[in-house]
Amino acid sequence: MKVRIGFGFDVHQLQAGKALWLGGIQIPDAPKGAVGHSDADVLIHAICDALLGAAGLRDIGFHFPDTSSEFKGIDSKILLKRVMTLLQSENYTVGNVDCTLVLEKPKINPHIDAMKQALAPILNVEIGDIGIKATTNEKMGYVGREDGVCAYAVALIQKTT
Repeated sequence: MKVRIGFGFDVHQLQAGKALWLGGIQIPDAPKGAVGHSDADVLIHAICDALLGAAGLRDIGFHFPDTSSEFKGIDSKILLKRVMTLLQSENYTVGNVDCTLVLEKPKINPHIDAMKQALAPILNVEIGDIGIKATTNEKMGYVGREDGVCAYAVALIQKTT
């Protein structure tokens, strides 16, 4: 069995009055939301890039360009489903994903279980095969000023024969 790993990163600006989508769920009462061509779910975007990179299939911008009206305002769970279809066409399955969100507010810990429940069926893995952590940037840089949010993800995929 061939095993591969991939790394993903995404960043979006934050803006008052926008909804904050992370890990496939809307975070209630978030003071700011992410700005982007899609729903700007940085966590899903980082996972998509990690999966695509592991399979050697380029990146999320290649497959879902922000110049395409097809993807304007799209739910990032749909993008993740399409990434999974690409992986399945190459005979890959997901072993696990591990992610870190970096933002100052709001606290993410209360929402991690809901994110895992949203992502597990799409990734076709058990909830325990998804790691989601969150940290602040200790008030430094664009994250610390609450101007942006970023996410990192690593994914392990396996080729079935």
